[in-house]
Amino acid sequence: MEQSDFVHTGQKVGLVMASVVTPSTLAPSLSRRSWQDQGLITGLSTGASYLLALSSQDVIDVVARGVEGAAAAWGWFPDDWSDSRRSSVAALGCELAVAPLGLGAAAYLDRRGVVTGTDGLLRQVAWRIGSSALSGTVLIGATAGVRRLDRALGADGRVAALPLSIPVGLAASAVIERARRSGSERGLDTVDDVPTVRGLVAGGGVLAVLYGAGWAERWTAQQVRRLAPGATPGSGLAWQLASHAAFLAGGSVLVSALWTRVMQRIEAVTTTVDPWMQEAAGVWTSPMVSGDPASLVPWESLGREGRRHAVTYVRPSPVVERRTLPDGSVPSDLSIETVMGEPARAHPVQVFVGLDSGATPTERVELAIAEMDRTDAWSRSLLMLVSPTGTGYVNYVAIAAAQYLTRGDVASVTMQYSKRPSPLSLGKVRDAREQNRLLWLRILQRVRAMPPDERPEVVLFGESLGAHTSPDVLLGWGTLGPQALGIDRALWIGTPGGSKWMHEVTGAPRPDVDPSLVTVVNDHEQLVALGDEARSRLRYVLLSHDNDGVTKFGLDLLNRRPAWLGPDRPRREVVPGRSPRGIPAGMRWRPVTTFVQTLVDMKNAQVPGPFAAWAHDYRADLPEFIRDVYDLQCSDAQMDAIQDAVRRREAYREGAFA
Repeated sequence: MEQSDFVHTGQKVGLVMASVVTPSTLAPSLSRRSWQDQGLITGLSTGASYLLALSSQDVIDVVARGVEGAAAAWGWFPDDWSDSRRSSVAALGCELAVAPLGLGAAAYLDRRGVVTGTDGLLRQVAWRIGSSALSGTVLIGATAGVRRLDRALGADGRVAALPLSIPVGLAASAVIERARRSGSERGLDTVDDVPTVRGLVAGGGVLAVLYGAGWAERWTAQQVRRLAPGATPGSGLAWQLASHAAFLAGGSVLVSALWTRVMQRIEAVTTTVDPWMQEAAGVWTSPMVSGDPASLVPWESLGREGRRHAVTYVRPSPVVERRTLPDGSVPSDLSIETVMGEPARAHPVQVFVGLDSGATPTERVELAIAEMDRTDAWSRSLLMLVSPTGTGYVNYVAIAAAQYLTRGDVASVTMQYSKRPSPLSLGKVRDAREQNRLLWLRILQRVRAMPPDERPEVVLFGESLGAHTSPDVLLGWGTLGPQALGIDRALWIGTPGGSKWMHEVTGAPRPDVDPSLVTVVNDHEQLVALGDEARSRLRYVLLSHDNDGVTKFGLDLLNRRPAWLGPDRPRREVVPGRSPRGIPAGMRWRPVTTFVQTLVDMKNAQVPGPFAAWAHDYRADLPEFIRDVYDLQCSDAQMDAIQDAVRRREAYREGAFA
């Protein structure tokens, strides 16, 4: 059998595997998706499965050729067998042998437990080779059956010429899915309708683009090979390989240049000033807020998010002359005294140091400490250390809720570490972690030097990537870390799935982790359901919505099943006014497909929407969590007033910053 025959066989097996995967790409995931999203999921998943099957089949074909050569040398084949028949028998024998070996090894690793990345990679290799071999075996059997049917019908090859790869793959997929789903699971997948028809068409378009790019690259390499000078053996292949390398290098340079340009444009946007805020310093700010003319932090260095943060502090007393917002509206009086029905205890302090406020992390930390000294932040009863999102955004509801609940007796301290959206700021995590560590150590030093009865309670707050960079400081210390650094309590919302500290304190038992001090919940009712005794011990709470793709996505989805897709997952449950609990029953771990689905879920979770607890939007959850996690006090009537106030403040903010 010629090399081209092996390639042809590999392509057919690749089509079988791609067809097996296609129906599963339509399974529900964490949230609703558009037909464009479905196209990406279907196209990328089936394309990757096709390419991986080609690679796996190449391995099997190499083994088959070795077996064929050895069998011929040892005289195992009858003398009257043709080369084609010998190749076919050797190929079938290898398929039959490799399929149970590969799938058996994958099943063994599953039972033993896939813990490390290496375990996951070994399982994937075993499963890919075993499933490709099984697909090849089924395809060989189906081909033989169709040929026999063709002869029986006297169709002269017309029936045998029918393509079998896609029908075989779809039939196999139907059998597998039917075997997987128990009767109790049927009818539970009611997340959202999946755009099937348009999604599949879009998926075909994605595959066509990928195939076109691959074809262009291969065609270019072949032309370069023909231009190879001389007749030296192997020179043409060397030129072809050089063409592949040049194509990849050129593509890498282009992607790098585009990436750099996009990042520069994004960062430029985050430094622009909203037109109406050009003269906001001193008009919309206060001496107790960074960026004010009295502040040590220049207004121009705050960036867009820092300036917005500066003008949205909660006023302690009723504002007599309320200024008109850019959209023409006049905000209601939502001061601390008006909302809480009692005088403010102090003026809230808001320290914000922008990325451009200092050249190095050390300079920015020193500036933050100096600003805390200037505002006498140390005299507030609550010191709230905030790690913002990638752009520097600080959740307005969290800050406002803390200022209401403490009656202004709070100082928040925020240090920006990036100007890019969180998904594009992953390269800044290390810098942010070290900046936070240095700041916290300086604050710990100052607080411990104070008389015990005058020390403020120090708490942490982080959202999205800020909920990654903040607990990362504690990595390797378990729940002992925050205690050692003088952190009394912490609330993290929308913590990314890549947070190692989160897995550290919620995973297997460790001597440095006290599980009674930390919990992960979807909503406030789950927190309350823990009971008064358990809640009294809690110090560190991670609020993560079950349908938030940011909290679920990670590279480990490619090689091992996450715990949240395990057999003990909670059933999907709709809680009025809250983000839904649980994971769809029909969402299974399918390495490439689940990775792409969750990537799309992560993207969709961050799309702005109405003020509601949903996916990566935690604003509506925050007043009650700020109260309970930081152990602040208010009456039920005051909590209702706070919830109404933060909702109205968000409406004003969105109108002003639109």
